[in-house]
Amino acid sequence: MTVQWMRRHSGKKSWKADACRWLVSGRNVCMILSLFALLCGSGLSVSQAQEAPVAQLLPSTEAASGTDAAEQSGDQQATGTITGTVEDSLGAVAAGATVRLTSEAQPAGQEVQSGDNGQFSFAHIPSGPFHLQITSTGFVSQEVSGLLRPGEFYIVPRIMLAVSGGASEMRVNLSPVDVAQEQIKEQEKQRVFGIIPNFYVTYDPNPAPLNARQKFHLAWKSTTDPVTFLGVGFLAGLEQAGDDFSGYGQGFQGYMKRYEAGYVDVSVGTFIGSAVLPSLLKQDPRYFYRGTGSTRSRIGYGLANGIMCKGDNKHWQPNYSVIAGAFATGGISYLYYPPSDRGLGLLVQNSLIRVAESSIAGIFQEFVIRRFTTRAPHLRAPDHD
Repeated sequence: MTVQWMRRHSGKKSWKADACRWLVSGRNVCMILSLFALLCGSGLSVSQAQEAPVAQLLPSTEAASGTDAAEQSGDQQATGTITGTVEDSLGAVAAGATVRLTSEAQPAGQEVQSGDNGQFSFAHIPSGPFHLQITSTGFVSQEVSGLLRPGEFYIVPRIMLAVSGGASEMRVNLSPVDVAQEQIKEQEKQRVFGIIPNFYVTYDPNPAPLNARQKFHLAWKSTTDPVTFLGVGFLAGLEQAGDDFSGYGQGFQGYMKRYEAGYVDVSVGTFIGSAVLPSLLKQDPRYFYRGTGSTRSRIGYGLANGIMCKGDNKHWQPNYSVIAGAFATGGISYLYYPPSDRGLGLLVQNSLIRVAESSIAGIFQEFVIRRFTTRAPHLRAPDHD
């Protein structure tokens, strides 16, 4: 209601249009469908939502009521999961390859066969150094070594088996950049209801930090997704029907001006807030799914998403990227919006609302969206910094 009142009294543009414009952004387009799921009774129950008011906003602070849950998950945090994909030299999946895992805690090792999709997985593996040996008839064996941390979901970079012709290959101590690249590939498969991109969420409790190139890649992937174009087109239609931004006029030309302005909003907002500023400020633009703890602590964690984030050093810090990005995006929009829809007061108001919307998005990510996201990995205990 507060947002509606502010929009209604701004006298500049429809609050509904601005809300829709934000929802079709590469990072938040899934929220509208998640809200629909809630209304259908599939989301967070009323009893959960009313359990307790928000008592904390800092992700690093645990509510007292969450202590028992943390203790119960202690055993899970002492182990982790190792998964990966085996392919041949042509990029086709290699089914039936033997993957043998050995570690200091399990010197006898254990073996699995890669499935029809070439994937393999080892669950409940004690943390520490590990070694994988991958063999398949007619191919050169591969060996991979790495370090599994407590509670980590370790994704091994794609394993390519060359046609047999001599010695084995050895890949040791994979770089954080390689690990982050594989994790991004998994994130790009995450879609709400199998359709709407949900790229800016990591369900890995200990993800590798992204470098600048990877942050820009994720922004590009998000803004060029077909669903983003369709969402902007739908928004432009709503604005046309309501005669929002009347300076653009009506007819096909008016629609295209609204469409262009909407897409520029999405692109500029995503690149500035999720690529440019995070690269300069060494901050991670992703939402780090928590999934455990009391309802109160998870609500506080989600709300803090608008003002707190993880840095590339994996420590929590003020989310300058979102805050400064909201004001920068609003300022740039002055270049292409009709003069009648501009104003300093509206700029400040809308920027603050965008920051608040990021917090609301955290609540949806924490309680709702994962349930409808395809290719989301199984719930794992997070690593609290």
